[in-house]
Amino acid sequence: MKIAVIAGDGIGPEVVGASLEVLKTVAAANNLSYTTTDFPFSAKHFLDSGHILDDADVAKLKEFDAILLGAVGGLPNDPRLAGGVIEKGILLKLRFDLDQYINLRPVTLYPGIDTPLKDKTSEHINFVCVRENTEDLYCGLGGIVRKGTPQEVANQTMVATRFGAERCIRYAFELARTRSRKHLTLVHKTNVLNFAGDTWHRAFEEVAEEYSDIETGYHHVDACCMFMVAQPEVYDTIVVPNMFGDIITDLGAAIAGGMGIASSGNLNPGGTAPSMFEPVHGSAPDIAGQNLANPIATIDSLGLLLRETGRIKGNAAAVKCGEQIGAAVKKVTPKFAGKSLDRSGFGTDEIGRMVSDAL
Repeated sequence: MKIAVIAGDGIGPEVVGASLEVLKTVAAANNLSYTTTDFPFSAKHFLDSGHILDDADVAKLKEFDAILLGAVGGLPNDPRLAGGVIEKGILLKLRFDLDQYINLRPVTLYPGIDTPLKDKTSEHINFVCVRENTEDLYCGLGGIVRKGTPQEVANQTMVATRFGAERCIRYAFELARTRSRKHLTLVHKTNVLNFAGDTWHRAFEEVAEEYSDIETGYHHVDACCMFMVAQPEVYDTIVVPNMFGDIITDLGAAIAGGMGIASSGNLNPGGTAPSMFEPVHGSAPDIAGQNLANPIATIDSLGLLLRETGRIKGNAAAVKCGEQIGAAVKKVTPKFAGKSLDRSGFGTDEIGRMVSDAL
């Protein structure tokens, strides 16, 4: 397996470093052959060189099986970083150019991790969000006229294609079929967004006819937010368009204990280009270089990388390694009971060793 590594900014190099030590351990135990290649793309690299990410860089990345990303951006205010230049220039460009049309976000309460939801346990918080990753408001269609005047007008267009919605929905049905409850909920806002919402809802209903073994449901996005807080146990698998998915997946991370535990994958399920895996937390420049960052989210993202890329590429050893990392993380998280994930008293390197020991 060929893995491209973008450590990024802030704590990114530290948490990625800890995860690569875990990779070394699990690969040796399962006879998994792999290589890693570092790439410098980051806010710091842009400020130092003026280079973000171009088509030639993307072409190089296409030679790999998967990408492991630490964190980018989050540096002190600099006018050169205004307008989300790093987020658009690195994250969105890679998602779009590599056709990573699925954003996979597990929402699981791990042993020893506290949830802000009273009386909820891991039995109640255990679902996965399938977020469409290449359409919707993130396409960047829109503009501003008369900027800076009292008559300023801005618009941003929500894009929903039948092709984009259906391929995401089909992926979600297939995923729901692998889970014990076999339940899939579509989340949208069809009562107000009656054009884009109608395309999604009709696609969902028509595809559902091919999956008679899957129980289905629909929630408006505002109702979904209420259910996630009051009754998260109603969810097993969720499929959701890009903008609403961006919001509810961070809420999911919060109820599962915070960003420090949340992993994610940007998937190209057909394997025509590499998928990219990353923790959902930021670069946390205030604690960078101090061996304070908790690498669990990155290590779990590495496990997701191995499992999902292994399935896409037919690499059974990689799938096994990914499953073992997931199990090892669950053995380690009880040691954080009663502690803050970010201020646990364990060093970044130490937590990496704890996971390796659990393997």
